Amino acid sequence: MKEWYFEYEIQINRPGLLGDIASLLGMLRVNIVTINGVDQGRRGMLLRAENDEQIERFELIVSTMETIQVTKFREPKLRDILAVRHGRYIQRDADDRKTFRFVRDELGLLVDFMAELFKQDGHKLVGLRGMPRVGKTESVVAASVCANKKWVFLSSTMIKQTVRNQLAGDEFSDNNIFILDGIVTRRSSDERHMQLVREMMRLPSIKVVEHPDMFVQQSEYNIEDFDYIIELRHEPDEEITYEVMERNHGISAEGSIEGFGGFNF
Repeated sequence: MKEWYFEYEIQINRPGLLGDIASLLGMLRVNIVTINGVDQGRRGMLLRAENDEQIERFELIVSTMETIQVTKFREPKLRDILAVRHGRYIQRDADDRKTFRFVRDELGLLVDFMAELFKQDGHKLVGLRGMPRVGKTESVVAASVCANKKWVFLSSTMIKQTVRNQLAGDEFSDNNIFILDGIVTRRSSDERHMQLVREMMRLPSIKVVEHPDMFVQQSEYNIEDFDYIIELRHEPDEEITYEVMERNHGISAEGSIEGFGGFNF
C-alpha cells in the first residue's frame, strides 16, 4: 500500500461535493486515511492505494471536474501530513526554505513538527529563534517526549542557569536530544563546556540550539550549518531582536553578559 497527498480548492461549493469525491475513491478502491480543511476553501486528503494505476485514474477524473481545482497530488511530505492532521499549513520562508515560522497559538503544531524531526535517525542541527517566554524550551522538551527521546541540556536557563562540562551514563547517546542555549554557551569561559559542545556536534544525533545567531558569533559554526531554523513568535508580526536582552540583561554590544541568570529565554 502506498500513500498519496491530494489537495483541492473548491471552485463551486455545492452540497454533496465531498461525498462525490469519496464515492469515486471508493469505486477505485482508494482508501481515505485522513481528511481535513488545510486552508480557506481548500481540503487535503491522505490517500492509500495498492498500485499507481488506481491513483492515476482518480487523478485523471478529478482533473476534469469543474467544481474543484487540484492544487497538489504527490507523495506526502511532512508538511502535508501535519497540515491534514492540524488543519493548517506550516509557514515557510519564501527565500530561505529551511526556515519555518510559528506563533504561540500554534504550539501544538510546532511540537508535532519537531517530534517528527526528532524521530528521524542521524545528525540534524536545529536552530530555534524567539523572544523570552514564548515557549521555546518547553516546546523542545514536549517534542522530545512525543518522539520518545531523552533530552539532555548542555546549557539552559529553563529553571536556573545551567552550563554542563561533562555527561554521565547514557547521556552520551546518539538517541538523545541535545539542547543548548546559544547565549549561555556563548558567554561561557569554561573550555571544558566548549569541548563538550564540540563532541556533541560530532555525534550523529539531533541537536537543538536556542538563539542560533548568538551561538555562531563566537564559534567555529555558522548559520549555514543548520538543517532547520524554527522561529517562534507571540504574534505573526513580532520582531525577534536581541536589543531587549542587551538592554535588560546586561548583554553588551560585543556580546559579553553581566549579571545574567534565572531568565527563561
